[in-house]
Amino acid sequence: MKSPHDDMTVKHWEKRTEDNWKKFRFNQPYPEGLERLKTQVLSNTNFDPAVLWQWGTMQAMAVIEILKTLEGRFGREGQQVAFDSMWRVGYDVGRQITQGTVIPEEMTTAEWISFYATVINRIAYASLESPNIENDQKASFHIDWCPHQDHYQAFDCRVQRYFVQGMIDAAMEFARQQGREDIWDVAFQTTIPSGSETCYFELFRGDPEESRKWSEYTRLMEEKAIVIAKKKVHDPEENQKS
Repeated sequence: MKSPHDDMTVKHWEKRTEDNWKKFRFNQPYPEGLERLKTQVLSNTNFDPAVLWQWGTMQAMAVIEILKTLEGRFGREGQQVAFDSMWRVGYDVGRQITQGTVIPEEMTTAEWISFYATVINRIAYASLESPNIENDQKASFHIDWCPHQDHYQAFDCRVQRYFVQGMIDAAMEFARQQGREDIWDVAFQTTIPSGSETCYFELFRGDPEESRKWSEYTRLMEEKAIVIAKKKVHDPEENQKS
């Protein structure tokens, strides 16, 4: 693990080195259940929080299986049902995080986008992250550890795109309400399930006249998934492999 993750005096999501991080405001998603976990369960029982990883992995694998089943049985229509459902959950998480907050005037949009991504990465996705704000046009981050990395297949990571799309849309809608009209896009360069050391993502100002790279790549993956699903439906051997 990288040295920033060794600081046991702070929680992994609390600290960033940029001065404006101290001015960044956000809400913890699902606050009622979180408060109960902290004040009633963790403090008063012998509950082992590590099992939350096992429980979360079961939920994640179920989502993947549901998506594949819908694609195999109903094709593009089934895929769209899954997409719409996950988008709404992602959008709601993004709305919860930003609700009632403001973007300080002295904070650049690149800073705010990077800080928002940190909350998504470290809290919503329960991951260890190394972020970097490169300039006013671009930010990036490495996911150094992801709860899914040991059980997801490389193609399974596409599931996260649906949640993230909702989170991105919630963020852009909030930013516009704050007078930040810039279009931002996301692209990944490497993933751990594909054999890389980290999952590496870039956040950058997009061109309003062009299709967003994140959405376009999602579309290509959707088309590939339908081809795979049809093959499994018509090929018993492929179906057994899955």
